[in-house]
Amino acid sequence: MSLYRFKSRETGDVVMLKPHGQRVLEVIGKDPSGPGVIVPLQMPAAVQALREAATAEEIEHARLKEEAAARGEVPPEFEQVSLRMRSAPFIDMLQRCEAAEVEIVWGV
Repeated sequence: MSLYRFKSRETGDVVMLKPHGQRVLEVIGKDPSGPGVIVPLQMPAAVQALREAATAEEIEHARLKEEAAARGEVPPEFEQVSLRMRSAPFIDMLQRCEAAEVEIVWGV
């Protein structure tokens, strides 16, 4: 299975399976189809977008479970690792790289 390896001069690499890396990149508005870079000025918005997407995912999951319970159905199952947990190392990387004023790259 393919991987995304996010690299910086400030932190260790953050490695994600392809579907998860693609989702993170889409959430922060980056094209996941090729190599890319996140510059320090883009990092606060990326952190905010990931946090908002994680919150939206949690709200949606709760809503779907409540609806299923109201209908007397078995609640749906979701991935055991949520976006909030999956993105935590990447958010840490973004914050550390912003503070150090270094970019994050992938696919290079």
